[in-house]
Amino acid sequence: MEILGYIAALVIGVSLGLIGGGGSILTVPALVYLLGLNPVISTAYSLFIVGLTSLVGSYRFYRQGLVSLKTAVVFGLPSIVAVYATRRYIVPAVPLSIFTIGGFEVTKGILLMLLFAGLMVFASISMIRQNRKPDALADENLDHGILEENGTPETHPEPKFNYAGILAEGAVVGTLTGLVGAGGGFLIIPALVLFSKLDMKMAVGTSLLIIAAKSLFGFMGDVANYGIDWAFLGVFSSLSIMGIFLGSYFSAKIHADKLKTSFGWFVLVMGVYIIAKELFL
Repeated sequence: MEILGYIAALVIGVSLGLIGGGGSILTVPALVYLLGLNPVISTAYSLFIVGLTSLVGSYRFYRQGLVSLKTAVVFGLPSIVAVYATRRYIVPAVPLSIFTIGGFEVTKGILLMLLFAGLMVFASISMIRQNRKPDALADENLDHGILEENGTPETHPEPKFNYAGILAEGAVVGTLTGLVGAGGGFLIIPALVLFSKLDMKMAVGTSLLIIAAKSLFGFMGDVANYGIDWAFLGVFSSLSIMGIFLGSYFSAKIHADKLKTSFGWFVLVMGVYIIAKELFL
């Protein structure tokens, strides 16, 4: 099982490199079920792993001119505050035993895993239900001038902000990230498109930078609360970073939309499995 856990680290990075998200949704289950870590500490470790891997991934987009720094700041600040406060104060304040129903005790660890599984199901549906064809998405990217014919990035228009929407969304995503330790790219990317009017590739690159910032700041809230195994984090994160380079390499050869649908079904099965395991097995 331990070997499978480290293989999962590669898969997490590959997913981020291929489709710009999704990998973080596997981090907590891999740490809990494959490596046998406590669910609470797993959400903390997930923040560091996802944050560091996303930071490396965002650099590739930044070099191509596909990161809006202004958008990252506007969305990222409330998200960072929310995730840090959640990890530093809210999660430690949750009692170890929540309540008992008919002899079944809902513990802090079970609650976090159920929240995480619910997030997985929600994320999987958003990945599976793709109402737009890949060709239409490619046409939109061309319409927005993402790449010139020679493959170099064009100049993008200044994003137009719906400040109320993007600040509220940032705070909600930050709180959710703090609770379950997932990056929330599937929530951030639509918000950036809707509230900042970014095109899809610019939204993906900006999302990775936001995920990196809020995850790493959220992890800082955990350092004071838990003993951190830095050697383990170093190994797992290194494998995940290797994966993101592999994913980036294959992203030019495999259509991301088809992968996203398949990955969505896998995440859905995993989410249902976690719910069944925590409640019935």
